[in-house]
Amino acid sequence: MRRSTWLVGISAALAVVAGQAALAQATHENSQQEKMTSCNADAKAKALKGADRKAFMKTCLSDKGAAAEPKGNSQQEKMKTCNADAKTKGLKGADRKAFMKTCLSASSS
Repeated sequence: MRRSTWLVGISAALAVVAGQAALAQATHENSQQEKMTSCNADAKAKALKGADRKAFMKTCLSDKGAAAEPKGNSQQEKMKTCNADAKTKGLKGADRKAFMKTCLSASSS
């Protein structure tokens, strides 16, 4: 009786540890997916292609690069600022598009 109780206890403990490990891995994958999404959006906003895009993505996806500059918030702030400026100037259509392109590329430099 003691041996079976002990085996059930050990099995339950192992199941809990395995569940926690799976949850930690899933959380890590989600954060990596979020980084990838954010870095792709930034590269697209900067119109990077080829070797420049590859170098940017490598830096952006590295932990060092992500810790140095939060990508999502800075891009959102640029968009808000440029949108507010375009609205203040009353720009529409092609003029607004050209202004936004210039504003966002100037902000990213």
